[in-house]
Amino acid sequence: MKSSSADNVTAIEACATRIVDPERVKAVISRMPAETDLADTADVFGLLADPGRLRLLLALLEGELCVCDLAVVSGLSESSASHALRLLRAHRVVSVRRAGRMAYYRLDDAHVRMLLDVAVAHTEHTQAIHPERDE
Repeated sequence: MKSSSADNVTAIEACATRIVDPERVKAVISRMPAETDLADTADVFGLLADPGRLRLLLALLEGELCVCDLAVVSGLSESSASHALRLLRAHRVVSVRRAGRMAYYRLDDAHVRMLLDVAVAHTEHTQAIHPERDE
């Protein structure tokens, strides 16, 4: 009978002690955000997980742009760009200024800019492993 690679894997032992460093565990728990804040943060990262929305946000690093221009630079239709911007606005990632019939979008605050800057710097300075992309 042929053995599979799974047969050769040694099981990882479970922790012998439930809490190894109780003081550190207590400190980490005390700094953990509230569940609603965790859910809201996860929502923001979920919004950033879409390449089209991410292109919109990266375009806004250059400053305020109207929906038409954002559609062009992001490669999205105006309808798709508007929809994405509504989602981003609902989560306070972008804000809007209206001038007559035109809507101009910008990043909502410095935190969003910092998050984007750090994420881009991270990907530029690391080599991600993408087994699903390797051929």
